[in-house]
Amino acid sequence: MKHGDRASWSGQLAFVLAAAASAIGLGNLWRFPYLAAKYGGGVFIATYLVLSMTLGIVLLVTEIAIGRYARQSQSTAFMTLGFGRWNFIGILATVIPLFIMPYYNVIGGWVVRYLAAYAKLAFGGGAGAIADPGAFFEGFIAAPWAPFVAMAVFTAMSMVVIVMGVKNGIEKANLVMMPTLLVMAIALAVYVATLPGAGEGIRYYLVPDFSKCGSIGKVFLGAMGQMFYSLSLAMGIMITYGSYMRRTDSVKKSAVRIVGADTFVAVLSGFMVIPVVIMFDPASVETAGAGLMFVSLPKIFASLGAAGPWIGLVFFTLVLFAALTSSISMTEACVAAVCDFFHWKRRPSIAAVGVWTVALGAVSAFGYGRWKAFSPCGLPALEFFDSAMNILTPVVAALTCVFAGWALGPKRILAECRRDGSRGPSRVFNVFYIVMVRFVAPILVAAILVSEICRVFKIGGWSI
Repeated sequence: MKHGDRASWSGQLAFVLAAAASAIGLGNLWRFPYLAAKYGGGVFIATYLVLSMTLGIVLLVTEIAIGRYARQSQSTAFMTLGFGRWNFIGILATVIPLFIMPYYNVIGGWVVRYLAAYAKLAFGGGAGAIADPGAFFEGFIAAPWAPFVAMAVFTAMSMVVIVMGVKNGIEKANLVMMPTLLVMAIALAVYVATLPGAGEGIRYYLVPDFSKCGSIGKVFLGAMGQMFYSLSLAMGIMITYGSYMRRTDSVKKSAVRIVGADTFVAVLSGFMVIPVVIMFDPASVETAGAGLMFVSLPKIFASLGAAGPWIGLVFFTLVLFAALTSSISMTEACVAAVCDFFHWKRRPSIAAVGVWTVALGAVSAFGYGRWKAFSPCGLPALEFFDSAMNILTPVVAALTCVFAGWALGPKRILAECRRDGSRGPSRVFNVFYIVMVRFVAPILVAAILVSEICRVFKIGGWSI
């Protein structure tokens, strides 16, 4: 794709909304509350805020600047910049969304199924199929065809937006979904705060408790890992989205706003989740992942009486929007990579990515049911892919930092930040960026990698 033919955002707000929408996903809604509860409430939150505004901004600025500088997606950006030997980083960064997106869309399909169930409950009344959330969830994911159909529906929803293009599809979809998501999240948090007994849960969430957090090292790693995955780093997304960015828009200001929006929703999710869990099911306060989203919270919604189905409906609508915005960004990163690498037009690239997503997604969709016997490394397919990508992602991020800090050079990244016509970042930020990208960031990202390896292989030590 020639530079002159490349799509672009209509403005900085459109870019920030799209990038923030990518960052705000399921990780904000189910992993952040769990980690905050596990690692000392306010201790974890404060650590997360500091890391997001330092390491998070440095990594975002790096990826966005590389994308805008090259005007290419991650698959060819390094080559376009004249560093063909480093293009393997872009290939690895393309592999990550290609493997994450299919199983992520399976989870998106679960959200679609729950949303349909709560819509039926809210508008039809009665106890419904979610009377026993645990049995409902286990029965659904092990069903012969239902998980695959739900995944295909969710994938189709993402693909419709991608087919419409960058401005008419992604940009307009985010313009609707992001404000709606924020309004629903705030409304739910306010509603939870008005419930009798919510104060205890809010204190549990916000007040620092060093007795719960264990070692400071684990708090630091937990916050850093959450920040890392929440911001959609090392997946090629921010490089691709940066390649659509106008030269007149500020890279640094955009990065700060993306981090701010993502952090706001992450912290807000704790206000939605932790107080009701403490009130109604305190034993599950440190439950992570699917167990929190699809079993623990539905149990709590059932205990809210007549309001329960409506709260569940609003909550899973919010979750659907969060899942969709992230899926759309991963899909776009893959489509742009195929377009740039193979020099294909957009429609054939979309078709190829769509077929890949559904085909590989089927492996994860059937992984708890008809293809249960397929368990690489003793894990269901979905969990295997998740573990593998959680190890590969920090590898790509560390390599990107080494490339930006030592091959391309931080001065060229900072020069790209000044191309908006302004004076650019301050001297203090310039020095801070150089030190971070050359020395600090690679070490911190390597620590995440070690932690993930410990977790996946159950080594212990610094696993989180």
